[in-house]
Amino acid sequence: YLISAIVIIPLVTHGITLISRFQLWTQPLWIVLHVLPFAAIAFANRNSFVDWTNFTGTHGSGAGHLDLLLFGTAAAVVFSLVAQIGEQVDFLRFLPRDRRTSKVSWWIALLSAGPGWIVLGGLKLLAGSFLAFFAITHGVSYEHAAEPAHMYLEAFRYVLTRPDLALALTGLFVTLSQLKINVTNAYAGSIAWSNFFSRLTHSHPGRVVWLIFNVLVALLLMEIGVYKALEQTLALPPIGSGSPSG
Repeated sequence: YLISAIVIIPLVTHGITLISRFQLWTQPLWIVLHVLPFAAIAFANRNSFVDWTNFTGTHGSGAGHLDLLLFGTAAAVVFSLVAQIGEQVDFLRFLPRDRRTSKVSWWIALLSAGPGWIVLGGLKLLAGSFLAFFAITHGVSYEHAAEPAHMYLEAFRYVLTRPDLALALTGLFVTLSQLKINVTNAYAGSIAWSNFFSRLTHSHPGRVVWLIFNVLVALLLMEIGVYKALEQTLALPPIGSGSPSG
């Protein structure tokens, strides 16, 4: 977290131009690291994909019957992610307004980076579901199987036979993914803090000040374990466990 926070600050300081270049330069490596484990698993253990489609989890019906309660529980989590599509406006506001040169490409860009992002989001959910299943079937606990580091560590072991190299490749992929995500978050956050305090105090010390402030707040929240607190506060109790007080 600390390394990612320190690296993000100089990247975001130079604005959206450097952020765009950073995203463009790192995209090929990120795509290769993203797809490589799936290709290796498909080559070495193709049956894993078939077993994944038959996986029922801890509460699912072995006969494949639909449980509306479980379906609603999963839908409640997925529907909450729809609001994240609104974050795409951070990119769409840099889309050129001139549509006279190529209306088709302009609309493709708009729909792909806007509402069409839900299609990529659905594919990511499916990919994450498979990797979680793959980690569980290779000895990872249910608690840790949903963590990307554990998912890709098991997957990268199909790519590299040496565990230390697989761990290093996992670390590289996770760090690169964090940087690609959080440069945008830090940029948007610094603008939000700047606009808020400019209207509230009628002073503007500079966006860099709010950038550092935003990154420090995010770093502190991650170090104190905000995700664990959110899980305990917002998580639904296991099916059939009774009331929370019980």
